[in-house]
Amino acid sequence: MRLRHKPWAQDKLNEYPHFVPQKPEELVGKWQTRFAKEQPIHLEVGSGKGRFIVEMAKAHPNINYISMELQTSVVVSVLELQIEAQLPNLQIVNGDGRDLSQYFSPGELDRVYLNFSDPWPKKRHEKRRLTSPDFLRQYQAILKPQGEIHFKTDNQGLFEYSLSSMSQYGMSFKQVWLDLHTSDYEGNIMTEYEEKFSSRGSRIYRLEANFKTE
Repeated sequence: MRLRHKPWAQDKLNEYPHFVPQKPEELVGKWQTRFAKEQPIHLEVGSGKGRFIVEMAKAHPNINYISMELQTSVVVSVLELQIEAQLPNLQIVNGDGRDLSQYFSPGELDRVYLNFSDPWPKKRHEKRRLTSPDFLRQYQAILKPQGEIHFKTDNQGLFEYSLSSMSQYGMSFKQVWLDLHTSDYEGNIMTEYEEKFSSRGSRIYRLEANFKTE
């Protein structure tokens, strides 16, 4: 993502603590208190400018959503969409997805979305991929039993890696799409990247997987 620095971004986030908690690490195990209703919680790791998570929250008022993004200058874009939408089922975290246990307690979430993550194609960077075993362990810890991961990418190499990584980890695949936009899948909400890549003719890959229970 080409990032334009916004020196005013942090001040903007601070103006809306009801949407962007200033100390999200203090909400471990208490995220339901941030929403109007106690409902299943879905997390998007790496929300970018927020189109996907905001539209999901609009389309599914019976689900509580959390947007997580590291770059403050990007998080403010999510906030601007939320200021306009005023969604009671959306919270925004300016935080690092590399240590999710810092923000969520075991079994607190029902689903994790990973959309168009950095593919980190070089072998030495494998541990940085959001579907590497180290990240899968984190998702398993914070998800309820049978909690799901929904993953989308335009990168074939990353998709193949993710299938292998999840399979070797012992996950079950509910469904796999090798060309999402020519499938009969309904209700797809595109990210900014997805719209750009698909308009260029890029194939979009998608999967839904969960962790096997004993």
